[in-house]
Parts: sequence; C-alpha cells; structure tokens
Amino acid sequence: MRDRKTSFVITMLGFFLASGYAYAADSIAVVDLQKIVSNSSQVKQLKQEHTKKMDELNKIIVNARGAISNETDSAKILQLEEKYTNEFNTKKQALEKDYANRLAAIEKSIQAEITKKAQNDKYDYVFAKSVVLYGGKDITNEIKVK
Repeated sequence: MRDRKTSFVITMLGFFLASGYAYAADSIAVVDLQKIVSNSSQVKQLKQEHTKKMDELNKIIVNARGAISNETDSAKILQLEEKYTNEFNTKKQALEKDYANRLAAIEKSIQAEITKKAQNDKYDYVFAKSVVLYGGKDITNEIKVK
C-alpha cells in the first residue's frame, strides 16, 4: 500500500513540475520526516512512557494467570477471566487512545515548525524527502522540535 502511495505522489509531483505548476523561480525544500520524528525528544519520551504502561498491562496478565491458576471452582474461574479481560481491555484502549492523541499533537507541532520554517525562508513548496527523486534544499536539520 505504501508503495502505491509513494508512486502516486511521485507521479503527481512529476505532473505538477511538467505542467508548469512549479516554476524555476519557485523555491522547493525537502524534509526527512522520519529523521525529525526519530530525533524528537517528545517522541522518545512518549515511547518510553508507552513501554512502561505496556509493562503495567503485562502485570495484569501475570496477576490474572496467578489468580485463575489458584482457583478450582469453574464458575469463579469464568468470573475472574471476565474481570481481568475487561480490566485489560479497558486499560489497553485508554492507553492506545492516549498514545494516539499525544502522537497526533507531536505531529501537529512538527508540521507547525516545518510551516514556520517554510514561511520564514520563503519556500513555495516543502515535500517529504522520501517522495522527491531529485532536487530541493534539505532543511531537515534546520527544523527545531522538542
């Protein structure tokens, strides 16, 4: 799926360039989004926090196994399984939602920094480096994100 998207973007970029949408006087920049994200201290912190919270989820599984293995009554075993399954699913959904929201906020701040840099340096276009075959000034190292 990603290859199709990349091919489409490259094709569209070629179309725009060939059609005269980007003139020789237009200034074009490229950014390595993957590098920016991987160097972001916010992303690193988010991943560390996410790992800790995933460890907490794993503790629920360990506790559930212990409690269930000590039980002999089949009705109580079913109740315990349901209790721990619900607890696990609720916490996992909350964790995933929080992670997605925080990651979206970080992505928005990265996009805002790229936009600010483009406006300050008067770039007409900024493309992801991964979709540009040739050209454009690489401003990746000039993007300052937390």
